[in-house]
Amino acid sequence: MSAGTSTVTDTSGELAIGIDVGGTNTDAVALSGTGEVVSWTKQPTTRDVTGGIRAALAEVLDQLGDDRGLVTRVMLGTTHATNAIVNRRDLGRVVVIRLGSPAATSLPPLAGWPRELRDVVLAGSILAGGGHLVDGYPIAPLDRDLIRRELDALAGTFDAVAVCGIFSPSFPEQELEVEALVQDHVGVDIPVSLSHEIGALGLLERENATVLNASLYAVARDVTNALTTVVAEERLDATTYFAQNDGTLMAVEYAARYPVLTIGSGPANSIRGAAFLSGADNAIIIDVGGTTSDLGVLVDRFPRESTLPREVGGVRTNFRMPDILSVGLGGGTIVDTATGVPRHDSVGYRLTEEALLFGGTTPTLTDAASLQFGIADRELPPLDRATRQALEHALGVAHERIESAVERMSLGRTGLPLVVVGGGGFLVPDAVLGASEVLRPARGNVANAVGAAIALAGGRSDQLCDFADRAAAIEEAGRSAIEKAIQAGADPRSVEIVDVLETPVSYATRPTLKVSVKAAGPLARIGTVTRQRI
Repeated sequence: MSAGTSTVTDTSGELAIGIDVGGTNTDAVALSGTGEVVSWTKQPTTRDVTGGIRAALAEVLDQLGDDRGLVTRVMLGTTHATNAIVNRRDLGRVVVIRLGSPAATSLPPLAGWPRELRDVVLAGSILAGGGHLVDGYPIAPLDRDLIRRELDALAGTFDAVAVCGIFSPSFPEQELEVEALVQDHVGVDIPVSLSHEIGALGLLERENATVLNASLYAVARDVTNALTTVVAEERLDATTYFAQNDGTLMAVEYAARYPVLTIGSGPANSIRGAAFLSGADNAIIIDVGGTTSDLGVLVDRFPRESTLPREVGGVRTNFRMPDILSVGLGGGTIVDTATGVPRHDSVGYRLTEEALLFGGTTPTLTDAASLQFGIADRELPPLDRATRQALEHALGVAHERIESAVERMSLGRTGLPLVVVGGGGFLVPDAVLGASEVLRPARGNVANAVGAAIALAGGRSDQLCDFADRAAAIEEAGRSAIEKAIQAGADPRSVEIVDVLETPVSYATRPTLKVSVKAAGPLARIGTVTRQRI
C-alpha cells in the first residue's frame, strides 16, 4: 500500500472523492473545493474489484479523520463493463429488434461478433419494417404486429431488448414507439436499450454498441449496488457518480441505463486529471501503469475523441471513445533476459511480490528503471552481468517505443508538451522526440482518480440536417445535449455547450450535415435537481 496526505486548508468546504480501478492498482483521492489533493492512496486491485474499491475508500477516509464528514460526492471509474465483455461473463441475453426491413436484411444482427460472445448474448433477432432515409422519409411502416408475435415466440429466453433503426439518431420516433410497445407487451421489468441514445450514425456499429449496453444491465446493477454499499458502509452522506468515456460523469441512475458508456473511462480520467494537475490546455498525455502505457491527446482540456469505429472485446462499435493508443509497457512488464526485450505480458498487481526489486524472481521494467535511476527506497539484489545488460537494453527499447507512440499521437503537430502521469511514469525519459517538454505534475501517480473527482456531468446529441437548416439543427441538438447533461447530473443553472462538430454527409441527394453537440456543467448540489426518467 502507498498513500499520502496533506494539510486541509479549506475545512469549511466540501470534499469530493475520486476512485479509479485499473488492472494493477485502484487509486483514490480526496479533493478539496479549491482543487487541493487532500489525501490519496494506491491499493492493489482485487480479483472481485469491489475489495480494492473498499480498501481505497477506507484508506482515504482514514487519512481525512474528522474531516470525512465534509465528503459530499464519490466518483468511480471502473473496468467492470470492459471485463465482463472481454471475459464473456455475467452478460445478459438480448433480443435485437432492427427497424429497417426490407432495406437492411442482408446482414443479420451481430454478424461480425466473435462466435463465443454472440452465443452468450444473442437470444434472438427481429427484422421488422421501419427505419428512415437520410432525409427522414420512412423506409417502411413500423411493423408492430410482427414485433409482438416474435416477442411472444421468444418469451422467457431474454433479459433485455435492444432496438436499432436506420438513421434513428436523427429520427428517433420509431425507436421510442417500440420501447413503449415492448414495455406494454412484455412488461416494464425488461430493460430496453435504444440505439439513438447510445451510438452515432452507422447502423451495424451502433447496433453492436446498443446490444452490448443491453447485455450489461446486470453488471451495471451489481457495480452500482457495490459502490452505494461501500459508501453506506462508511456512513457517508454522499452522492455517487460514475465516470464515462468522454471525460465527464453520470449519475448512478444514468450509469445503470447506459453502462456501455463506462468503457474507456479510465484513460479519459487520466487525461482530465493530467490537465488539472499540470495546468495544460493542449498536450499529449501518457499514463504509465503496471501493465500498459495509455497515450491520449488533450484538446482544450478534454480528451480528443476517436473518429474511427472502436473494437470492444472483438466487437466493432461507434459510440464515443477517447482517442487512445495503448502500448504494452508498464512497471510490471516482464523483461526477456535472453533477448533484452520487454515482453507483452506483465506481473500486474503482483509486482510487489514477483519483481526482483521486491525479492521476487521475475525481471521487470521497474527493475530496469531502478538499476539505471535508483527509483525506489530499496536496492536491487546482486545481478549477474547478463541480467544487468538485459535490463539496460530493455529500458532503451521501452524508451524507443514511447517515442514512437508519441509521434503517432501528435499527428505531425509539434510543440505540444508531454504530460507524464501514472505510477510507472519513471519509465518515460526526461526528453522525448516530438514533445516540446516533459512535464511531471505533483500527484501525477493518481491522476486518474483526480480526473474522476473533478469531472463535469455531460451529454451529447447528434442531428442530420440540410445545410440550409444547420442553425436550427445546432439549436435543437444543443437543447437535447443540455437535457442529457442534466439527466447525467449537471446543474441546470450552469450547464453549457462545450463543443459543436459539423460533418458533411457523403452521397446524399442534397447538401447534408451531421451536427454533433456536447454539453457539460458542474454537478448539481444535492436536492437542486429532480431526476427525470432515464
